[in-house]
Amino acid sequence: MTEITKTLRWGIIGCGNVTEVKSGPAYQKTAGFTIEAVMRRDPEKVADYAKRHGIKKYYTDADALINDPEIDAVYIATPPDTHKFYALKVAEAGKPCCIEKPLAPTYQECLTITEAFEAKNIPVFVAYYRRTLPKFEQVKKWIDSKTIGDVRHIRWHLSKPTSNQDRSGEYNWRTDIKIATGGYFDDLASHGLDLFIHYLGPIKEVSGISLNQQGLYTSKDACVANWIHESGVTGSGSWNFGTFEREDVVEIYGSEGKITFSVFENDPLVLKTATGESTHNIPHPENIQLHHVEQMRDQLLGNSKHPSNAFTAAHTSWVMDQIIGN
Repeated sequence: MTEITKTLRWGIIGCGNVTEVKSGPAYQKTAGFTIEAVMRRDPEKVADYAKRHGIKKYYTDADALINDPEIDAVYIATPPDTHKFYALKVAEAGKPCCIEKPLAPTYQECLTITEAFEAKNIPVFVAYYRRTLPKFEQVKKWIDSKTIGDVRHIRWHLSKPTSNQDRSGEYNWRTDIKIATGGYFDDLASHGLDLFIHYLGPIKEVSGISLNQQGLYTSKDACVANWIHESGVTGSGSWNFGTFEREDVVEIYGSEGKITFSVFENDPLVLKTATGESTHNIPHPENIQLHHVEQMRDQLLGNSKHPSNAFTAAHTSWVMDQIIGN
């Protein structure tokens, strides 16, 4: 196993909410990584972020961060409509990159990003961190070991009530059709669909219906879909963001059992087989991207391959495009 002999210095473009607890501290806690600089267009907010997180350099210009000789790698944590813009600059600079999910608003933009890094043989990771969380790794172990026999079907329903922000008409980029055609579907459903592809392999056919039922914003707010994995496993999903109560239930049906879990809730895993039913509580780390970041380091050291990259993320975006009609 390759040992850590030098520190990889990261820069973050877009130090918003996702970087406060979920991701930023994970880079600081990972041996061999450090955050050397951050960038945000608002000078007061970026200075405040750097001070609170103990980061010595900050910029309001992304080009200055990307081309800083003291920055070895870049994490793009902006809204998805700017991912391609910044990613191509990072690829041109020849630096490894991690990009927040979804990789880009459309599959075609994902391909452009993927090809740019592939042409220079530079690693690019995508923050579908659920692939690396112990809770979801346990589900994969059950599937791979055939604890529930051969998987036949996977079903997911995700719904939540309309938020006060949605009702108020206050601007939210997550519900702006120019940034996220599918609205919350883009932001949330991408996590689960990417996880299912990780579990069951690529999806070869998918169809969907999407619409805006509430008329509160420009993005879609309701989607349903059916699909089939190349492995022959069928799947179905429904996502609605204007219902009475929040619900998040995934059921994986096998020939000899069933697994039930939530993508976002802290509910325990439930395993049901002929021998009985058991529950399994596997907590997430404080900084939920910690394992994702640690496994990026492991790949960069040549010790293992990270499960989430531009190729896998682009396939997830292709599936989403088919569902929402991009």
